[in-house]
Amino acid sequence: MIQARRRVVITGLGLVSPIGIGREDVWRNALAGMSGAGPISGFDPSRLSTRIACEVVDFDPEQFMDRRATRRMDRFAQMAVAAARLGLDDAGLDPTKIPDAGVYVGSGIGGLSTFVEQTQVALERGPDRLSPLFIPMMIANMGAAQISMQLGLRGPVLSTVSACATSNHAIGEALDAIRLGRANVIIAGGAECAVVEIGIGAFNAMRALSTRNDAPTAASRPFDAGRDGFVMGEAGAVLVLEEWSHAIARGAHIYAELLGYGLTADAHHVTEPDPTGTAPAGAIRMALADADVDPEQVGYVNAHATSTPVGDPNEIRAILLALGEAHAKKCLVSSTKSMHGHCLGAAGGIEAALTALALNTGWIPPTINLDHLDPECVGVDHVANVARASQVEVAVSNAFGFGGHNAALVFGRVESP
Repeated sequence: MIQARRRVVITGLGLVSPIGIGREDVWRNALAGMSGAGPISGFDPSRLSTRIACEVVDFDPEQFMDRRATRRMDRFAQMAVAAARLGLDDAGLDPTKIPDAGVYVGSGIGGLSTFVEQTQVALERGPDRLSPLFIPMMIANMGAAQISMQLGLRGPVLSTVSACATSNHAIGEALDAIRLGRANVIIAGGAECAVVEIGIGAFNAMRALSTRNDAPTAASRPFDAGRDGFVMGEAGAVLVLEEWSHAIARGAHIYAELLGYGLTADAHHVTEPDPTGTAPAGAIRMALADADVDPEQVGYVNAHATSTPVGDPNEIRAILLALGEAHAKKCLVSSTKSMHGHCLGAAGGIEAALTALALNTGWIPPTINLDHLDPECVGVDHVANVARASQVEVAVSNAFGFGGHNAALVFGRVESP
């Protein structure tokens, strides 16, 4: 007998972001079109051509764990643990009562600040003075591992590393794990804190970042003809995914249903996307097929669009290919990176949460700073500068990473019991 596929819903949102900490703050600021960009405050950026970023300026890790624990974690892992606690609180789940819950949380880079600090120690004082915690603080799986250890979760734990597609891959793999019965609850998303001098400098060397230092809040401008690169952000962002009947049995609030997941590769270039858009379009089509959803049912796309000259038009081509040009004209599209910046491996986590909230509330967050639409980015209904009321039934959230990684998620609106 063929068993019905297990349904998966989102019952909690944990967000530590440049536009707020906690679901309520982040959603309020996203609808208001608030920018989280400003002059870099975490270090002296005077030697860099880019001196702006989207930092989480008011994050205190000791609100989420004891001081001893914070000293044994890189900032990215601290944000991962904080996001997980916020997500479980939002879901109304006690971690001590769900020891078999899973954690699928990735990071594109991992503990970059720890790597820089310890490299400096080795150069100045010698390798025998390195901290024994250097490796455990630096490696990218420690966001997921620290959530597991801090919360006592002994279910499946996995850390994805696929650049800016990391969170979407983590969420998609968690979806499949719950469908397969490996867990009833999985915390899924990403964490990233690469706003350090070498991080900004390295992306500057690639000419990927905006240098609009005199107007940071206007620097991230996806789809706009005047864009000159992305604004780097930092964040911890997770969804609490839960099997449908498990959520219903405890009377959980449901933000949305996670319907489908698709992933492909460009096989083209280490940083530039395939200009045809066929591979990301394939990821969207795969996710729609997995969700058993027709392209014409998609009402909103939270675009990966980072505010780069090459990437934004390529994504529009992918959307047109995946949804069809006729329907794409009616499909609402926005890039919330215009507000929270590009949080690399954590970006998909924030954007998935905002997509779920759009379905849940009937409000679509805008692309701010979209003043002059690039002619290469036409063909969809851009939600420019101001949030728009629209009750959407199905939405897609895209994430594309260096190396040609493409991952798309499909969400459906649910009337919460």
